[in-house]
Amino acid sequence: MAEALPPRSAGLGLRRALLDELIGAPAGAFDFLECAPDNWIGVGGALGEQLETLSARHPLSCHGLSLSLGGPDPLDHALLRQTRDFLDRHRVALYSEHLSYCAAGGHLYDLLPLPFTDEAVMHVAARIRQVQDALGRRIAVENVSYYAAPFRQLAETAFIQAVLAEAGCDLLLDVNNVYVNAINHGYDARAFIAAMPTQRIASYHVAGHFDEADDLKIDTHGTAVKDDVWALLGFAYATHGVRPTLLERDFNFPPLPVLLDEVERIRALQAEAP
Repeated sequence: MAEALPPRSAGLGLRRALLDELIGAPAGAFDFLECAPDNWIGVGGALGEQLETLSARHPLSCHGLSLSLGGPDPLDHALLRQTRDFLDRHRVALYSEHLSYCAAGGHLYDLLPLPFTDEAVMHVAARIRQVQDALGRRIAVENVSYYAAPFRQLAETAFIQAVLAEAGCDLLLDVNNVYVNAINHGYDARAFIAAMPTQRIASYHVAGHFDEADDLKIDTHGTAVKDDVWALLGFAYATHGVRPTLLERDFNFPPLPVLLDEVERIRALQAEAP
């Protein structure tokens, strides 16, 4: 039976390039690991054994990539069945996906923003409810970064609030995505975070981004978390309370102790939070 992650917990992304180091990590170096089931379903052999070893030692959260919650294509029910089996097998309490779409007449291999409209709210919320029924659990959806702003009948904050209410799901609040979008699209990151419904926030993500220009940030997950994002995470904790928080790093990996220093920074912010 899956046990919920404690609110004051700091996790690290489970990536194949880090497997050996994660298995050899000292006890207590991180509180949980997070993986994308899409990248592990059906994986056996040595990699599968390493995943089994880590999931036996550490709580696992999961963050999906391929369901295309807001897309026009039918939901992939075979993937949903496989995902449910994966979550049950690894006793996963926290599962999330992206409030976006990644397929339209076939996979697009990118996470694209939805238009902020009442019609899109009803469409994506209905699909989230179907996903929750298929998985037998409440899920969280993540606010995504985007570079070309979609059609806006609603403010993005109102759109997210409406989806959460209509779907009966939770929010994975990605603090770096808020920061990147705030710079790129000219809004107040703290006001955005303050507008999120506290009771719906299940967890947080933080990650690094690339500074293309003063007014253009690229969400890469390939660098250290910037000081402004750490400050924004502290603001989120002060505003909404502490929740399980994941450090995302997808490539350009430093030695594991460097990543663990960032995990410790999450813990320090959680300890300082009211």
